[in-house]
Amino acid sequence: MLERALALIDRGWRIVATGMCFALFGLGGLMLRLVVFPILQCLVRDPQQRVKRARHIIRLAFRAFVEVMRMSGVIRYEITGLERLDRNGLLILANHPTLIDTVLLMAFVRHADCIVKGALWRNPFTRGPVRAAGYISNAQGPDLIEDCIRSLRSGGNLIIFPEGTRTPSDGRISLKRGAANVAVRGGWAITPVRIRCTPGTLAKGEKWWKVPATRAHFRLHIGEDLHLDHIIASEQAAGADQPTLAARQLTTYLQQYFTKEN
Repeated sequence: MLERALALIDRGWRIVATGMCFALFGLGGLMLRLVVFPILQCLVRDPQQRVKRARHIIRLAFRAFVEVMRMSGVIRYEITGLERLDRNGLLILANHPTLIDTVLLMAFVRHADCIVKGALWRNPFTRGPVRAAGYISNAQGPDLIEDCIRSLRSGGNLIIFPEGTRTPSDGRISLKRGAANVAVRGGWAITPVRIRCTPGTLAKGEKWWKVPATRAHFRLHIGEDLHLDHIIASEQAAGADQPTLAARQLTTYLQQYFTKEN
């Protein structure tokens, strides 16, 4: 009886704390837009340096936000292979089981760039940060892949979720070919990140107040770089050296990679 009562209290608190965290995230984004980045605009005239500073500020803000979620009891997390992210010019591909995967990953990636939905460029809470940091809009159309390659060549660490959206509630991962096209056409190795959340929370179509019975535990595993030589070589051996076919095979490989357990 006592255990049940304590479990109910714990879950009730996590619902309240989750709501507070969402409110804090929105207010933080608004503060960055209205106060921090206008000051940065005045103090740093060079556009490239301004983007670097903005990305650094966002990473620190996300790191603080992740710690607030942890200390308030909303989540727990553990990361393996973190040292592999301590480089520049990484093409980081990750699966996308929950709403906060982007925040978790960007909190630990220096010089992070990412592809954001066009709606975030219009959202009053997020448009300030995404514009100041020079993130790539998914509304770029045919120029999107070239923009991604340009970001990598400039030393940015580009984070892409190849699913394009959160994993459905049935857990079935289905990847788009865009990320593979960036890797193949740019000749870039892939730094893979597998994200697991137990029990599941903030999945696609799930309301924020539907918190699990116990605290969500996030596990992020940064794997060894995946080099494309053997994939592209096998395509050429088959007489199909077009990048489109190589990207198709790479997408199939990545789907198998992200589906298997850590």
